[in-house]
Amino acid sequence: MRRSIEALFLLCLSLLLAGCPRPLQPPATGGHAPAALPPADLRGAVVYSVVGRQSELSILVFRGGALSRLGHNHVISSLTLSGRAWLHPQFARSGFELALPVQELIVDDPQSRRAAGGEFPPDVPQQDKDGTRRNMLGPDVLDADRYQTIRLRSARVAGTPEAPDVVARITIKDVSRDVRVPMRLDVQGGRLTASGEFDVRQSDFGIAPYTAALGALVVQDRLHVRFKIVARREEHQENAREAAGPAG
Repeated sequence: MRRSIEALFLLCLSLLLAGCPRPLQPPATGGHAPAALPPADLRGAVVYSVVGRQSELSILVFRGGALSRLGHNHVISSLTLSGRAWLHPQFARSGFELALPVQELIVDDPQSRRAAGGEFPPDVPQQDKDGTRRNMLGPDVLDADRYQTIRLRSARVAGTPEAPDVVARITIKDVSRDVRVPMRLDVQGGRLTASGEFDVRQSDFGIAPYTAALGALVVQDRLHVRFKIVARREEHQENAREAAGPAG
């Protein structure tokens, strides 16, 4: 009898939690908005345009709480990044601007889950993916009807191309925060590749992490972001260089 009651309880709880739960409290906003950034200064820089179909950004979302085994870790990925990067001979004058369309975020693509590692088994039910996407785009999280784009822009660039020291300004729902982003740069001919990973907290952007079952199942505040951005040197620069002819 006891086993039957426990099984019934777990079944009901699983149905309650399907598709990830809703937040039980409003988001708390903290910290101060950073000062406005000046317009991008491209003078003397080589400009690269992001190739969306070759670039990828993945957000790893982790479950937590006493009943975490009833939930799923999730991988949210984007294959439609757009924007530009620029490299200046004075490296501190380099930078980037990126846009991530919210409506085109992908939830738990099997290939992305395999690439994320053993904590992300590929067998997430479609109804859970659909529920996660619905909640993610809803007003309590990304509010996709009002805010169509997540934006990332360089706030500070230091170091060298071989050892860059970069702070990115991330804007979600009109809330901006500066985050240090360790990265590797590789420039081969007309191709630039930037890759790396970093953590952000949902609460820093006024988003309350999801919780259910009186806190027994939660989504952790920390999100882990992995990225590989591929960009190509803009053609008009090549054309202008060819038209000018050899130097000297």
